[in-house]
Formats: sequence, C-alpha cells, structure tokens
Amino acid sequence: MILSDADILERLEEGDLVVDPLDDPKLQIQPASVDLRLGREFLEFQRTNISCIHPNSEQEVDEYVTETVVDEGDDFILHPGDFVLGTTHERVEIPSDLIAHVEGRSSLGRLAVVVHATAGLCDPGYRGQITLELSNLGTAPVALTPGMRISQLTFTELKTESDRPYGSERGSKYQDQDGPQASRIQGDHEFGGDQLEREE
Repeated sequence: MILSDADILERLEEGDLVVDPLDDPKLQIQPASVDLRLGREFLEFQRTNISCIHPNSEQEVDEYVTETVVDEGDDFILHPGDFVLGTTHERVEIPSDLIAHVEGRSSLGRLAVVVHATAGLCDPGYRGQITLELSNLGTAPVALTPGMRISQLTFTELKTESDRPYGSERGSKYQDQDGPQASRIQGDHEFGGDQLEREE
C-alpha cells in the first residue's frame, strides 16, 4: 500500500517516519509524496586521463571526484551531459515497515533534469540525507538553486516488517550519510568487502 498525504502526516506525527527539517508541510507534502529540497554540496566528476574507473579502487574515486559547496544565494549550473552527485537538504529516517522511492519532480523532468540514475530506493531502516544522481539530458544548462524542491519521496508499506533492516547490523555503508557520498562499491562482497546489502 502506498501512503497518502494523511498516512504520511500520521506517521510523521508518530515519529517513526522522519523528514527533517520539514519547514513547510503544506507545500512539501503532496497527495501521496513528500517534496525534498536540494542541499548545497555537490560532488563533480572531473575529466581525467585514466583509462577507466575500477570499482574496487577507492583511490581512483578520490582522483576524479571534487566537492563543490554553493554559496548562499548562488546557483549550481548543471550543463548538458553532466553527471554530478547532489544531496537532499532534509535528513530522513525510514521505519522497518516502509520502503521509500526517490522520484524526480515532473517540472524538472520537463527541463531534462533527472535526479537518479539507478539508486531510487531507501531501504527500511535507512537514516541520513539522500544522495541524488543528477544529470542534464537536455541541450541547455540548467541552474539548480539550493533550497529548491528537487525530488519527492513516496512510501510503500511492506506486508511485514523487515527482519534485517538497513543499518549497522548489516554493515550498511551509507547509513547516516551527511552530504553527497561517492561510490563505496569497493566495500562490496565481490570486491573483498563484507557488505552484502543493496546500495542506497
């Protein structure tokens, strides 16, 4: 079952579902979703001379990703073909009986801006800001203003609560993230790490 605005408000009031700060509930809570705003931090992928990216090499990630923090009142310009990691302004906590889906806003989609490449889920038990995988598929640069509503979360109630929710017990590598986080795929089981769970 997908939560309606009434369901969302009830769960927020109970405190097991958290969206913080939720400064304007009347604006941000939609009929069946919650709008989240854009944070100020971005990770930009630099063009480098490396032949390829090896997912199991943390050092390579550090070599081609740089952080940009947008000053108050300024915009981040997302150019055609660019891919950057952004973050939501809000921090969320998803209870063990819900799963959250990260969706783009149609108004931005009509400007050719997409907010996630593949990571469209927040697992039961997830806590933290949400990293956004921002791309401009259009032909003109688009100005993104921190604080603007950038994405929305919908919530689906699970038939039963998760037995092993996202978190420290699973070794979840993005739990309690603050700001955009680069890939930590090198920690996955197939690369010699001990993380077995799906990524956020």
